[in-house]
Formats: sequence, structure tokens, C-alpha cells
Amino acid sequence: MNQMKVTNQNADAPTTVPTPAFQPQTSMSETLTIVDNRTGKKYDLPIHDGTIRAMDLRQIKTGPDDFGMMTYDPALMNTANCRSGITYIDGDKGVLLYRGYPIEQLAEHSDYLETAYLILFGELPTTDQLHAWTREITLHTMLHENVKKFMEGFQYDAHPMAIFISTVGAMSGFYPDAKQIFDRESRLRQTHRAIAKVPSIAAYAFRHSIGRPYIYPDNDLSFTGNFLNMLFKMTEVKYQPNPVLARALDVLFILHADHEQNCSTTTMRTIGSSQADPYSSLAGAAAALYGPLHGGANEAVLRMLNDIGSVAKVPDFIRKVKSGEGNNRLMGFGHRVYKSYDPRAKVIKKIADLVFTVTGKNPLLEIALELERIALQDEYFVSRKLYPNVDFYSGLIYQAMGFPVEMFPVLFAIPRTAGWIAQWEEMLLDPEQKIARPRQIYKGPKQRDYISREKRS
Repeated sequence: MNQMKVTNQNADAPTTVPTPAFQPQTSMSETLTIVDNRTGKKYDLPIHDGTIRAMDLRQIKTGPDDFGMMTYDPALMNTANCRSGITYIDGDKGVLLYRGYPIEQLAEHSDYLETAYLILFGELPTTDQLHAWTREITLHTMLHENVKKFMEGFQYDAHPMAIFISTVGAMSGFYPDAKQIFDRESRLRQTHRAIAKVPSIAAYAFRHSIGRPYIYPDNDLSFTGNFLNMLFKMTEVKYQPNPVLARALDVLFILHADHEQNCSTTTMRTIGSSQADPYSSLAGAAAALYGPLHGGANEAVLRMLNDIGSVAKVPDFIRKVKSGEGNNRLMGFGHRVYKSYDPRAKVIKKIADLVFTVTGKNPLLEIALELERIALQDEYFVSRKLYPNVDFYSGLIYQAMGFPVEMFPVLFAIPRTAGWIAQWEEMLLDPEQKIARPRQIYKGPKQRDYISREKRS
């Protein structure tokens, strides 16, 4: 059997927060030695930030006609596709940092617009910077009247996320200057527009789905207060958002603003690598978020809780999950990145208690609490590191606030827009960036000649 022996000469090197691209001098203690047992050749590959460059493997060949060694990594589960200074996650310790700031501190002290500024520009804003930033966002919340006409073309029962994705993509046509992606002022202008307009698009999609007239933005209200106004205002002259619910949305938006190289963020970077305008890239990222394994996870939690039906049935459900009976799955527990308690879930559980003091308890809450209590004590789940994630409680909060489950991925897309744009711009300005073009392992037929139709069996 052909073998390749790998020796890591610096196995105890500490993990570090990603840094901007650079090429430091590498000592022999910071190399990976590979011995190709097919040829007997030895290769010393430099290690930077705990990684080797995939292209360094290309030199490993069996002969001059060999393409060179590649890595095979379905779903990119162990491949770093970029260097980033935006979000840092330590899944084993349950740590999530935005630009170095712990998510818990931002959720307690910040609001969404301030956190969005941090994610986009790298530092928390001064008072003057925050006022200017908030003013720019507020002045861009209005949608072009033709956008309303565009959205009215959808069937009354169209999914709000389908409307959202299409409308975000259509903004490329409304703002052709967005194609000037290497013009800093143009990028900043599109950033203001995108952050400001996605809540308006989301609110219009919601109102369209329930047959109510669109509500214009109210510039006197906060970012989340105005969003609630555009969603729920009826005949009152001035909508007054409940401060607890507005604050809850702020915290939920902070928790969802960015999350490293997940499916939708990778999509944003991949589309952006072709130098597409930001709205086209945003539409693609939102489409990735639309999938039930990504933005629809909290909806799956609610469906699970509804299927369980009562607290008394939780033990039997747990038994079925452990035995694999009936294809039952424990939704909202575990995460590909976090191997301990999701730090966002700790924050969101506290927010749930505040929201329920206003809305009344969600009838599914008692089932969720009992499910969490049993799962956290059961060796089956503990040994598998299946702890509650952010989706476990977010759906309960959204439902208590009056959102249908169809709106859940849209509510996810609003705050994530800040993270997507930050990641897109970071990718755009990375000197190492090229158009994304993964390789494949071809398993199809060898070359063969065309057969005329009458001779085919």
C-alpha cells in the first residue's frame, strides 16, 4: 500500500488568534516533515499559525507528470480558507470574541449598531463616531419606492426569506455604483445602505406575507425600535416599542452578528472573490442561511418541542433519541465548533426570562427547560459534548414576540449582514486573495469516444 509518513515537529505549539498575512522566517522546529513512502523523498514544510500551506503539498510528486499532492476535505472541516482578524472562537473553552471583545461583555454593555461598527471597523467607536454612524444608518433606512413594487410582485404566501434574498440581490440594480468595489467611499456607502435597509426589507417581507400595508421607517426610534415599528405598527399615530423587547432584539442581533467561517460567511467570501458587488454576494450568503441546517435550526427546535408536547413526555423522548428510535434527534444541542456550552446560549437564556415577563411564558418553555435539565445530567449527552446552542432558546423568544417561524432566518440575516460585509471587505483587501477555485478528485469515466445514437445499447 502506498503510504505517506507525517511527523509534526512542533506538536505543542500554542493556538494563536489569526494575524494579517505575512511570511516569517521559519526555523526547523517550526516545520512539518513529510516522508513520501512511494518515492522515499522527504519534504520539510513550514508551519505558520499552526498550519501548513496546501500549495506546499503540490511539490510532492511521484514523477514529472504527477499533478502533485492535494488534501481531501469535504465540507472544509479542517481547512483554513483565509486569515481573519474579525471573530475568534475557542470551541473547547466556549469562547467567542468580536475583534477581541468577549460576546458576554458586548451583550451586556453594547447595542447592535455599536457592535456592528466594531465588527466592521475594528474598534469600538468614540461617542462622536457612534453618533455619526447611527445618523448615517438612520438616514438610509428608507427603501426606493420601486423596491416596494418589486416586492409586491411576490405571491401572498411567498416565504419571507425568499422575498428577502431576491430583494437584497435586486439592490445591485438600484445602486450600480456598488460595482466600484475598490473605491473605499463606495464600499462605505454600500455598507451604510445594507445595514440600514435589510431591516426595512425584512419588515416589508413580513407585512407582505400577512397582507398588511408597509410601514415607513421612523427616524425618531432606535435601530431595533424602528424595526419593531415597521413590523407591528397598526393604526396608532406613533408606535412606542416596548423597551424590553427592543433591548432583547439588540442582544439577539449582537449574538448573531458574526460567527467566523460558517456556511453563509464562506459563501459571501466565495462570491466576493469573483469581485461581484456586495449586494450580489449578500444575496448568496442569505441563500446559504436559508437552509434548515444553518438559519433554520431554531425553527427545528420549535418543531421538536411541539412534537414532544408536554413535560411528562420528555423522558420518553430522551430515551428515543439515545436508542435511535423513530429517527428522533435532539435539536438545538451541540455545535460543530463548540465542544462545551455555547457562550451565546448562556446570554440568550437570561434574555428569554426578561422577554417572557412582557409576553408571558411561551408554553413550550417548560418542555425546553426540562429537556435541558435532563440532557445536561445524562452521560450519553455529556460524553458527546451535546450542550445547548444559541438556537435552543432564540426560537422561543422570537415566537413569544409574535414572529412566525418563517421569519426566523430573516431575523438571523439582519444582524449577520454586518459580519458578512466585514468578511467581504477583509477578503477583498487581502493581498493573497484570488478567485475561489477548489480542486476535486475526479471519479468519472476515463476518456472515451463518442458513440452514434444507432449503435448505443
